[in-house]
Amino acid sequence: MKVHFSILFILCFVFGNAQNTAQEDTFVKDNFTKKEMYIPMRDGVKLFTAVYIPKDISSKNKYPFLMQRTCYSIAPYGENDYRTKLGPNQYLMKDKYIFVLQDVRGRYMSEGTFTNMTPQVDRKTKKDVDESTDTYDTIEYLLKNIKGNNGKVGQYGTSYPGFYTAVGVLAQHPALVASSPQAPISDFWNDDFLHNGKVMLAYFRTFPVFGVQKTKPENKAWYTDTMIKPTSEDGLKFYRDMGTLKDGYEKYYKDNFFMTEIMNHPNYDEFWQKRSLLPHLKNVNHAVMTVGGWFDAEDLSGPLNIYKTIEKTSPKAKNTIVMGPFSHGAWAYEQGKHFHNDIYFGDSIATYYQKNIETKFFNHYLKGNTKQDAGLPEALMFDTGAKQWREFANYPPKEAEKVNFYLSDGTLKKAAGTGFSEYYSDPDNPVLSSDNLKDFNGFTPRNYMSEDQRFAEGRPDVLTFTTDVLADDITFAGEIMAKLNIASTSTDADFAVKLIDIYPEDYKPAEKKDGVIYGNYHQMVRSEIMPARFRNSREKAEALIPNQKTAVNFRLQDVVHTFKKGHKIQIQISSTWFPLFAVNPQKFLDNPNFATKKDYTKAFIKIFDDSAIEVEVLK
Repeated sequence: MKVHFSILFILCFVFGNAQNTAQEDTFVKDNFTKKEMYIPMRDGVKLFTAVYIPKDISSKNKYPFLMQRTCYSIAPYGENDYRTKLGPNQYLMKDKYIFVLQDVRGRYMSEGTFTNMTPQVDRKTKKDVDESTDTYDTIEYLLKNIKGNNGKVGQYGTSYPGFYTAVGVLAQHPALVASSPQAPISDFWNDDFLHNGKVMLAYFRTFPVFGVQKTKPENKAWYTDTMIKPTSEDGLKFYRDMGTLKDGYEKYYKDNFFMTEIMNHPNYDEFWQKRSLLPHLKNVNHAVMTVGGWFDAEDLSGPLNIYKTIEKTSPKAKNTIVMGPFSHGAWAYEQGKHFHNDIYFGDSIATYYQKNIETKFFNHYLKGNTKQDAGLPEALMFDTGAKQWREFANYPPKEAEKVNFYLSDGTLKKAAGTGFSEYYSDPDNPVLSSDNLKDFNGFTPRNYMSEDQRFAEGRPDVLTFTTDVLADDITFAGEIMAKLNIASTSTDADFAVKLIDIYPEDYKPAEKKDGVIYGNYHQMVRSEIMPARFRNSREKAEALIPNQKTAVNFRLQDVVHTFKKGHKIQIQISSTWFPLFAVNPQKFLDNPNFATKKDYTKAFIKIFDDSAIEVEVLK
């Protein structure tokens, strides 16, 4: 068990419920009875489930279910071995529910075969199964077999369990009245391992967790033998020594089924399309509170897209979104003075969310009047520049207006120019994604989402466009579009775009970290990468025609950020972002995932002055 839990602790934010088994806390054991059971699904597969039942439950004192389905283990196993924490936060645990934890198909003690982002079956027969039918069958079994329940079910989960929560919404069981997908995956094409189809190389060490099938019931991790351990504090050395993405795959993961799937499906083909949850989110009729973090390096697009999709397709849903100044799942852990990387955002922010939002949501819908609204804001969004919560009646806010900032001669302007800026991109000498070499040893990236970008400014393969010092505050709230007009001497290219808040030279933060120079700090606010090959179609890649002006338009993730008076706004553009993302060879290939060093092509790349960043600005 020691190896397994070390992995969970590395990913404690990711999984949201890693348990400190050494903690001297007997509340759960004193107040709950634990039962373990196999719950049969409609196709005969049995899913291992742990149920923690309040000891004071009775026909006169009934409790609702609060459930999490996960691929990350429901340990500890054994009816005499108890978790020290239950539910998404301590307040809900102490309010007491019937807490249900379940290993999904093919994971740990459950039967069946594991599939990443199990495709949803639209037209179900009695034999068809997917994650929503597994959710339905689990709820049905619990209602019939756990006495003293009040007939209501809620579900929650962070990261992959967030996906199981989101797809569980589609179970449409009448007893399911409240769901909270947190940092959920919505479409693997732009969550976690891929961004606009671009392989996120910094996830390289995580593939054993998702790409090795077990052959028998397991109460501990079975994939640890294929995990890559750091050999140097300089994490960049590993990626430089590894070579190309192809080299890394062939050296470490040829038997990993998930990485093989990624390598063999570079386009948004049927394999990826059928794994997207978004087309199925229709006719949602219960309360959904989607939660995310503005600095979530893994799943920032998931919560935004799930909320927006339900808003469009399901007018009967009580639909809420919460976005805080958090990294992946960090709302589950109070850190007191809340920092992301070097930046301080306030005190007790996770506690505020847990007590006033999350606990209120579940208590209202599971223990109160389901037909009434919980009184939560439609959109509770943390302004990462003003460093305060803001409430919106609609999101994106209807009061925001679209504004174009044109990229011209090193500046951001309100009018398009007629010239161009140019840089030289060499795949053999890529732009680094961070100057923190230790961070490259991490299991997943985290700090880069708000990192100081001064290390990249001034390179000949990085273009910068900066405003004058702002005379007034300006708040971006909503979607961001990069509308680039480019030309390259090569036949393929990536475009990485960063939105940056430059602090004044005399800036003094309310709270700071030792050794950090905050004056002139270039805080990354938002970013994204786009392969030019997918500029017209995600399904069919197209080569660039050398030296021909070409439009490459793509979404950055949303933002709610006030650029304060005295600050400056900057855009950085490059064509490499290493080792965060695999290097584009800059030579068009049918499958760039198998590019070799011989394919690497140097290129001069132009960004024309009629290129723009389109943002939504609050009036």
